[in-house]
Amino acid sequence: MNPAWAQTNRLGGLRRFAVAISILNILGHTVLGFEQAWATPFVGLAAAYSTELLLEWWDALLSHRRVRFGGGAARLVDFLLSAHISGLAVGMLLYANERMWPVAFAASAAIASKTIFRLTVGQSSRHFFNPSNFGISLTLLLFPWIGIAPPYHFTEDLVGAGDWILPGIIVCTGTLLNWRFTKRLPLIAAWLAGFILQALLRHWLFGARIPSALLPMTGVAFILYTFYMVTDPATTPSGTRAQILFGAGVALTYGVLMSLHIVFGLFFALSIVCALRGVAMAAKSRPANPVPIRVPLEEAAVAGAHR
Repeated sequence: MNPAWAQTNRLGGLRRFAVAISILNILGHTVLGFEQAWATPFVGLAAAYSTELLLEWWDALLSHRRVRFGGGAARLVDFLLSAHISGLAVGMLLYANERMWPVAFAASAAIASKTIFRLTVGQSSRHFFNPSNFGISLTLLLFPWIGIAPPYHFTEDLVGAGDWILPGIIVCTGTLLNWRFTKRLPLIAAWLAGFILQALLRHWLFGARIPSALLPMTGVAFILYTFYMVTDPATTPSGTRAQILFGAGVALTYGVLMSLHIVFGLFFALSIVCALRGVAMAAKSRPANPVPIRVPLEEAAVAGAHR
């Protein structure tokens, strides 16, 4: 794949995703019935923006290079697209009552994960945790009194046909985005098929009721997770076979977590699979037979004389 074309595609996807999640948050707080305070998205954005800018400035300082957000307003906006998405995502999906600092923590953790958890693959370095999902998962683990926003609040104030129109719009736009820009339709198909399969397995093995096991698929939260979180192109594989394994792996992990009665399974399942993929990538990038360092005879003699 042409690197320039891939970068343009990625940037186009980020821009459209940022616009979509912004519209959803605006409608959520004005029309749909989001239950978080109006300040929540602004706190998430402020934390995400400041963390992204600070880490980039510090890395540029240590690397003796120019910051990537320099050169005009357009470059700054493009640089902050990822932070914009993470800040709004954690503010939309977490529910911390009237407290704002857990949202700020989740947003900062999401951005920091891209700097802390990185691997060198070939000539480039990349992060392997889905940022928004990592920030949410870490916050849920560290602060048990924090929960996930109730799924019903995405359509709480809608009646009649509105309950169908909104999910339909999300499915159509999400499908277009993942077909045109992220190229993650095989991953989505594997995730959905795997989710149905894990529900059937839980029914056969543990007696779980099939309607209850499949119930999450009927919610807007599940649709958003399917089209906008599990498909993150920066932290998921590109090959068709690898995408299928990744999507099925998330579904299988979710089924195991549900069988163990562990809550928030969607977020933890994705974090676990991302971590396992990171381990596999690290093992694959490590040379099987490291080339020994050859020391000239003169240097070896000098070193031996000083022992």
